[in-house]
Amino acid sequence: MTEKIDEFHLAAWRGFLNAHAAVIDHIERELAAAGCIPLSSYDVLVALSEATDNRLRMAELANRVVLSRSGLTRLVDRLEKDGLLARDRCGTDRRGAFAVLTEAGKETLRQAWPIYAQGIQKYFTSLLDDTEVKVLSKALGRISEAARQSER
Repeated sequence: MTEKIDEFHLAAWRGFLNAHAAVIDHIERELAAAGCIPLSSYDVLVALSEATDNRLRMAELANRVVLSRSGLTRLVDRLEKDGLLARDRCGTDRRGAFAVLTEAGKETLRQAWPIYAQGIQKYFTSLLDDTEVKVLSKALGRISEAARQSER
């Protein structure tokens, strides 16, 4: 592997980073203006809502969200304090714990979803045609898979 990256590829990388930062910033501001939870909290609650029985071990949750483990622990502490999730100790492993989505957490997701969906539409999907969506989805999927493979 070389440390030299041509301008064409570097421009794509910068474009990806800048687009991501700008879109996330807009959605974060719109969620805050609507009195909804921050996107990082939404991300945790969505991961739990998509899990079997709305529960995940903390390590599994960390793998599904884009936070450091220490950042996730602090966020889970806040969400638990707010009643949006609960911790449930693993019967077989005293050190292990599950994060479990509460009814209040489900309701919080329902309230935030329309704002989040509008942001996705306004700042992302409305700017892409079907061909671009297919190419982008395929490319980002390949990049994500390669990153996951390198972690193993």
